[in-house]
Order: sequence, then structure tokens, then C-alpha cells
Amino acid sequence: MTHQPDILCIGSVLWDVIGRATLHMQRGSDVPGRITRLPGGVALNIAMTLARFGLRPALLSSVGRDAQGDELVAECRALGLDTDYLYRSEDLPTDRYMAVEGANGLIAAIADAHSLEAAGSKILRPLTDGPLGTADAPYDGAIALDGNLTETLLSEIAEHPAFARADLRIAPASPGKALRLAPFLRAARGTLYVNLEEAGLLCQCTFDDAPQAAQALLDRGAARAIVTNGGQPCADAGPDGLIDACPPQVLVTRITGAGDTFMAAHIAAERAGATREDALSRALTAAAAYVSGDMPV
Repeated sequence: MTHQPDILCIGSVLWDVIGRATLHMQRGSDVPGRITRLPGGVALNIAMTLARFGLRPALLSSVGRDAQGDELVAECRALGLDTDYLYRSEDLPTDRYMAVEGANGLIAAIADAHSLEAAGSKILRPLTDGPLGTADAPYDGAIALDGNLTETLLSEIAEHPAFARADLRIAPASPGKALRLAPFLRAARGTLYVNLEEAGLLCQCTFDDAPQAAQALLDRGAARAIVTNGGQPCADAGPDGLIDACPPQVLVTRITGAGDTFMAAHIAAERAGATREDALSRALTAAAAYVSGDMPV
């Protein structure tokens, strides 16, 4: 690809192995279901959704030069994603994520993102000393960033001059990695996309609803915070005040990737000139379509 990307997606690019059952499950359950392998990872999920909305995303991540990596890169290109800036390692294998979902939600998941963490700042070279930008000539476009990076690297991004002009959109990869986003609170940089549990971890307390959590994140230093809460109201708090909206009520058939779909749809809506209220509504509608199975994976 030779064109300039519309947005950079930085973080995990890997294979998702998802087992889904239509029955309720608990620890030790052994039930029939379906097992699929799909391109995934937070950064890649966001990029794929952005591409569906007509944008041209570029991926910054680590993908091995193994057979799985070659296959993954080919899949990404077929989806219209720019893979020219990927760090391809001879020594690090392609990362994987495995999850089990039942009718009662996510049962368990394991993220094997060790290669991304081991690659570290090498994945950022196109932005810090390369064709997309430098510290002296910062990239001034949109960046979707996920919390699968190490806390050290996320801290560097929060302070690095190469990111000073970027429209940073940041999400944790999971509640267990939510605290990695703390540097962006301290730096008051970027828009945080978190769920109610992740907001509570960042603020070291519990919240009754998304508006309360979004305002608390703003009070703790966030430049802007968007908080989701499953089927309950979602909130957006920023310099222009706080708004909230209710998601459509749908039958949930899948969970993994719903937050990434919400974030991508919200970014796409704002880039298209939508108001805050309209962008939040569009994002909730897209996420509802995803979890109900109406949006393609």
C-alpha cells in the first residue's frame, strides 16, 4: 500500500481461538459447541471494524516470521489493512488468544501476547524514527492504542514527544491490564475507553454506573473517558461535559471483541463528523449488532 493510512492501530495482532457453546457453563463443564480461529487481538479487531466503516487502518505490532504469521498477514491484507509497518521477528512466534464462551458469557480466556511484549519499542519505530513521524515531526493523526503493551512502553508513549500531536484513543486489553493505562491519567493525554470494572480499577474504587465512573476518571486526570457497562447506560465525560446513552437490548450470542467494535465504531463516527451524542449512539448500535451476531466477524 502506498497511501497514507487514516488511523494507526497499535497493539495486539494475533490469532483468536474461540470456543462457543449455547449452554450455560461453569468450572469443569464439558459441552458441545463450535471452535473457530480468526484474526484477532484488540488492535486488529479495531482495525477490521474501522475498515468496515470505510477507513484505511495501518497496523503497528509484532508478528512472527513463522507460518502462522505469514498466514495472519495475508488475512490482514485481504481485509484491506496496511501491514507495511509491522515488526516481523525471526525469533518471536506469532501471538495467540484463546477463550471459552457459554450462554452465560465469557468463562475463561488466556492471552499469549509474549511476543508483543518482548518486541517492546521496536514496534513503534515507524512513529518515533521512521516514515510516519519522529520526535521532531510528530504524527498528527488518529491512533488506536491497546493495553497489551507493557506498562513501561505505555508510559513512554504517554510522555513521548512523537505522540504529542496525535489523537490518542486508548483501551485496556482486559480488566487485568487496566492499570497499565494509569500513565495516561497522569499525563492527561488521550481518550480512554474502559468498562465499569476497568474504571473502578483505575480509580481504586467501585461505581454504581458508567456516568459516575466516567466523571471520576476525569477528576483523576483523564483528558476524556468513555465508560461502557454491558446492557446498562454508557457515558462519555470530557471537557464539553458528560453525556450518557442506553444501548439497544439484544440477545447476546458472543462477547469477545464487543468492546473493540464499540471503540472502532465510535472513532469512525467522530471522524465522519458526528456529534458526541450521535457518535455514542452509533457505537452502541454497532456493538449491539456485533454481540447479537448481526455484524460479521
